[in-house]
Amino acid sequence: MAVLIESVQSVPAARATDPRLTCRVSAADGVGSGIFRLRFHLVLYYKKASDEDSGWLLAGWAKESMGRALQDFPILAGRLRRSDDGHEIVSNDSGVRLVEARTSKTMVEFLDFPGREEAEVELVAWKDIDEQNPDFSPLLYIQVTNFECGGYSIGVSCSPVLVDPLTIICFLRKWAEIHGEMMSGTEGAKLPVFYLPKLKPNRSSPANTVGLNAAKGRGKSVIFTAQGRRLNLGDDTAKSLSLLCVAEAESKLGLKTDSKFYVIVKATSREVKVESLSGEGLMQKPLDIVGGLNPGNWDDLGAGEVGFVRGNKPVGVSYWINSVSGEGLVILIPSPGESSVWEMKVVVTIPEESEISRN
Repeated sequence: MAVLIESVQSVPAARATDPRLTCRVSAADGVGSGIFRLRFHLVLYYKKASDEDSGWLLAGWAKESMGRALQDFPILAGRLRRSDDGHEIVSNDSGVRLVEARTSKTMVEFLDFPGREEAEVELVAWKDIDEQNPDFSPLLYIQVTNFECGGYSIGVSCSPVLVDPLTIICFLRKWAEIHGEMMSGTEGAKLPVFYLPKLKPNRSSPANTVGLNAAKGRGKSVIFTAQGRRLNLGDDTAKSLSLLCVAEAESKLGLKTDSKFYVIVKATSREVKVESLSGEGLMQKPLDIVGGLNPGNWDDLGAGEVGFVRGNKPVGVSYWINSVSGEGLVILIPSPGESSVWEMKVVVTIPEESEISRN
C-alpha cells in the first residue's frame, strides 16, 4: 500500500515550559544501541463522522489542540541530550513531529487487506535517533493518514525510554478532549491556519517518504498485572519480576527465546532505568505477589475510548513494539499514587518469530 507523506512539521507546547523538566536515562549502552531503536507503535482508525470531520482538519488544528495538551505532558515534546553521567531527556519544547499523509486506499480496503500487519508500518512515522546529535531527534511522532473514503488513522511512534504506553494513551485522551471542546465551539466553524488542502492545491506533486517509514518487524507482546505487598524496584526485584513475566509470556505463546531483553522502569519521575536481562545465572528474588500474574491485553490500556469527535470512537486499534536485532523488551509500569498493595503492569515483547525457536 502506497502512503504518501504530504507534510512534516513540529508541534511544541502552547506555552514555553518553565522551568524545564529533565528525566535522567540510566542506560549503559550508547544512543546507537538497541534500546534506542526500539519503539512502541499505536494506530487508531476513524470513520468520517461528518462533513466537518477529516484527518486534514484534525492535523490542521493540532498546532492548537495538541499544543494545549502538551502543556500537561511537556516531556513528550523534549529531546534526548548528553549529560555528565550519560543521557537525559529535557523538556525543551522542540516539539512532537506531526506528519500528514494520504493513500488512495479506502479504510475498508485497508482493514480487509491480507497483508495488513506489514502494511501498517506505513501508517506510523519514525526516524532513528541521530547518534552524533541526539538533541535534534524527536522521540514522539504522530502521523495522520487520510484514506480515500474520508476516514483517517492516527499513528503513534514513541521511544520507550521517553514514556510508557499507558502514559501515551493518557496524552491522547487529553489531546482528544481538548480537540473535541475546540470543535464544539466557534473554532470548529472555520478552517485552521494549517489546513493542508488549502495551502497545497497541487495534490499531484510527488510526496517524500524517505527516512520517515518505521522499520518493519513487530514483536509478540503479552501484558500482565502484578500486585504485591513488599515490592520495590531496587536491587534485583525488577529483574526478578521481569524474568518471571518473560517465562510466563514464553509459556503463553508456546515459544522459547535466548534473546537479550532490555528492562525499562521509571524509577522516579526524574529517572528512567534501563537494564539488560539474561536468565542465566540470575537467582530470582522471592516476590510476594498477590494472586499471581494476571493476564491482560493492549485493550486494557483504553486506547479504544479515544475519540476526537464526540461519539466517534476508533473502529479499529493496533498496537505493537518493533523487533530489532533479536532484542526483546520488558516495560514495567507502576500504578500512580501510594498504596499498601503495590500494583504494576508489565509488557513483555518477544522478538518476531523468525528470531525465536519453538519449544
